[in-house]
Formats: sequence, structure tokens, C-alpha cells
Amino acid sequence: MDPQQPRVLAGRYLLAEEIGRGGMGVVWRAHDQVLDREVAVKEVTFGIQVSAQEREVLRERTFREARAAARLDHPAVTTVHDVVEEDGRPWLVMEHVRSRTLLQLVEEHGPLRVDLVARVGLDVLDALCAAHREGIVHRDVKPANVLVDEDGRGHLTDFGIATTTGDSSLTATGTVLGSPSYMSPERATGQQPQPRDDLWSLGATLYTAVEGRPPFDRGEPMATLLAVVGDHPAPMVRAGALQPVLAALLARDPQRRATADQARAAFEAALTAPAAPPPPSPAPQYEAPAVPAAGGSVQRFDAADLRRRAHDAKEALKALAEKHVPPPQQPRPRFRFKRRWVVVPTLVLLLLVVALVAGAVWLLAEGGQLLGG
Repeated sequence: MDPQQPRVLAGRYLLAEEIGRGGMGVVWRAHDQVLDREVAVKEVTFGIQVSAQEREVLRERTFREARAAARLDHPAVTTVHDVVEEDGRPWLVMEHVRSRTLLQLVEEHGPLRVDLVARVGLDVLDALCAAHREGIVHRDVKPANVLVDEDGRGHLTDFGIATTTGDSSLTATGTVLGSPSYMSPERATGQQPQPRDDLWSLGATLYTAVEGRPPFDRGEPMATLLAVVGDHPAPMVRAGALQPVLAALLARDPQRRATADQARAAFEAALTAPAAPPPPSPAPQYEAPAVPAAGGSVQRFDAADLRRRAHDAKEALKALAEKHVPPPQQPRPRFRFKRRWVVVPTLVLLLLVVALVAGAVWLLAEGGQLLGG
């Protein structure tokens, strides 16, 4: 768009400035000239390498996001006002929240205070519970999709890959869609999305906020997914009162994962808990990827390949554990050490005594000869 010629979308939305850019589009701050209010407009962008079929998937995904968000009437969910089509692509008109993403706050300030993270966690948890009651699983809860307004309240945005009961899949058969560092273990192995997937992702998101780094990041998507499936999260050093509930939310077994009610009680308790003492040494700084406020890249992975790799990793760990047999302990040379320090001086003493006796005998013999002579 030419900055010298401001664009008016659908005859009413005056685009003012770009406020975010991600893997699924660009977000503009705009002015609704009909209702005289500020809005955010999400432009779905198509790369030159995107096929006609993929364009249709992106178009349908935008309408799905609009339908999913429109079904939710909750203060912690960004409201969708309108969807328009122009230039052959859809544009999503949303509530504009003056805010920063949780990811931006971590990038700018490092690990956040426990009480602030607990407050945001409560808001996002309430938004997820409202979505789950409507049969909607967000599937992409992550710091880039959590907005924090000027009052420190959290807002959940970007339902672009949400799934709703009764909706058909928008991805090829056998693929998994999402962000590796915040994808639950069961989704990483291609299982069907469930509400507890969102709770795991919420735990990973809040872990990143309070610790300043993701719990499973390995720098490469496939390695990160394997860590999600088979490893424990990195030890927490700054989480304080949130440490138990974050560990429970990140349980690999969905049946042992913290429930929404358990998480809510823990977040409320953490709001007034005393601040944890600072760690003895600075935690590693989180080098977050350059993800703008409104989105973040969403990647597709082959589910069968993920399951195979996860199985291979577990078998390798099992084989390594079986091979590692501790060597038999050798008997300690307890008495040998003592004998050496007793026998050697004794022998030396005996040699000295023998030498003294021999010397005495020799002196006596020499003395006798002198007297006899």
C-alpha cells in the first residue's frame, strides 16, 4: 500500500499503519468511518508460491476464525466485527486492543513478575474455558497470540487454526498444524485436538513469560517436537508460586494434567503470594524469534513421521538405559595400604639393627686383636 495514498477498505475502513506481521498475514490499525471507532484489520496475505488450492484453504481459515470468534462473547477474547473480501482475499475486522503481546514483553523486559503472569494466566484461562464451552479448541495458544493491555489484563487472539466440533479439516490428511514449542505432546503425535491441548499450551506460554525462555525449545522445529514428546521441561528458577501449577499443566499424560479449575485456583493464589527470591545466577536469556504482535508462524508437520521419530527416540533411550550397567565395585585396598606403611619401616629398622650388631661385632673383634698384640 502506498503510504501517500491511504487505503479505504470496503468503503469504510481507513487503514492507518501496520501494527503487526506474521506467517498468516498483516495487521493494520484502522478507523471505521461509519461507526467512528478504531479497529484492527487483519489482511490475509498469499505468497507467490501459494497454490490456488492453498489460497482457498487460507480464505476458508479466515472465515473459520471469524465464525469461531463471533461465537464467543468474552472480555478476554478479541471481538470480530466484520469480514470483507477485496482484491481476491479476505480481510478480518477486529476489536483493536491497545496492547503488547506477551512475546514482545518478554523480548523487551526479560522474565516477567509472577503476579503479572498469574493475572494474564487467569484471563487467558477464562477465554479458553469460554471457547471450550462452545466446542472450540484454539490449538495455537502461545505468547505471540496473547495480548496484554495497559492495565495488565490478558486477551486471547488469532483463532486462525482453531477447530470446532463439526468442522472439516483444513489441512491435508496426516498433517499437524501449530507452533512446535507450544504444541502438546498428544498433538505432536497427530492425535485429535482436545481442550486439554490448550491447557498444555497455556502452561508452556506462561512458563515462557515467567522464565524468559520456552520449556522445550531446541532451535529446530523437529528437535523441539521430539523434546516435547520425550523430555522434561527445563528446570524452573523464577516461577515461584507458579512452579507447581506450570509443572502440572505440562504433564505429558493428559489424564494427569491440571484441570482448568485447579489452574484457576493456583493462579489466584499466586496473585498474592510473596515474591520468590532471585535465582543465584542469571537464567539463560531467551532469544525469541522475531514474531510480530499479531501472529506468528504456523507450521505443518507430517503426523506419521512425528510418531515414528518419537518412537525411535524412546527406543534409543531405552536401549541406552539397558546398555548402561554400572561396573562392579573393586574391593578397597584397605589393609594393603596399612601393611605397606607398617612392613617397610619394620624392614628398615631390622636392617639398621643388623648393621649396628655387625658393626659392634667388628669393633669387638678389632679391639681383641689390638689387646692381644
